[in-house]
Amino acid sequence: MFRRRPSPDGDELLARLGSLTSLARERAEFQRSQVELAIALQRGMLPADLPAAPGLRLAARYVPACYGLNVGGDWYDAFRLPDGRIGLSIGDVQGHNIEAAAFMGQVRVGLRALASVTSDPGDLLAVTNDLLMSLGTDLFATCTFMRLDPATGLLESARAGHIPCVWATADGRAGITEDEGGPPLGLQEGMRYPVYRYRVTIGGVFVLVTDGVVEGPSLDLDEGLDQTVRLAGVAAVAGLGADALAGAVIKGAERVGHEDDAAVLVVRHDGATDHGR
Repeated sequence: MFRRRPSPDGDELLARLGSLTSLARERAEFQRSQVELAIALQRGMLPADLPAAPGLRLAARYVPACYGLNVGGDWYDAFRLPDGRIGLSIGDVQGHNIEAAAFMGQVRVGLRALASVTSDPGDLLAVTNDLLMSLGTDLFATCTFMRLDPATGLLESARAGHIPCVWATADGRAGITEDEGGPPLGLQEGMRYPVYRYRVTIGGVFVLVTDGVVEGPSLDLDEGLDQTVRLAGVAAVAGLGADALAGAVIKGAERVGHEDDAAVLVVRHDGATDHGR
């Protein structure tokens, strides 16, 4: 069968289409490499291990965003303080790219370093905020920092623009912490952050989350927090371990269709402590 040869204009069009296809492929490859780099950087900055204490168990989970390029801003951390207590932090950096992942590392390391000077949660957030302001970056972060005494189960907590925590007890009570927080870190100098005190009772749990766990296109924040409250309540009554609860909470995040990365940090008290301290 006779075929007409492409006209010069047709040849030029085919060449342009080929060029555009090649350019699109290169951009897609670059975009994918950026996402992979951000995920690797973010995961590399999360703690490899969580501290242990008699009667207390910690567990954590992290997953990248379900859709798009929104990765890099969330973190969790737990570390031993000089006086034997445990520092717990969870937070979310504004932005979802490599710069956000790098800034997240600065915030997390800054909290650890400054906690050796002052571990009071309110003071620690205040000095970390001033440190971030001195860096001159346009990024900011929400954060919750808690100081946990393993001997008594006392939790001292301060929030910097972050969503509240979820708690549950072995006798079936569960809810959301109702404390007053301060503004996010890195927005304004001289901020103060009030400290609130709680206690993790035997069989009880505290669950710290980022907004990717409880808020998204399919679920609003109140519904997402209520979902986490129900999970925590069931886990406390049933005696589920910290690791199982962390897994259930991060699994529940799939319901929100989260466009952000998501992190969970669980504290569970499953043994007796020395209340005579």
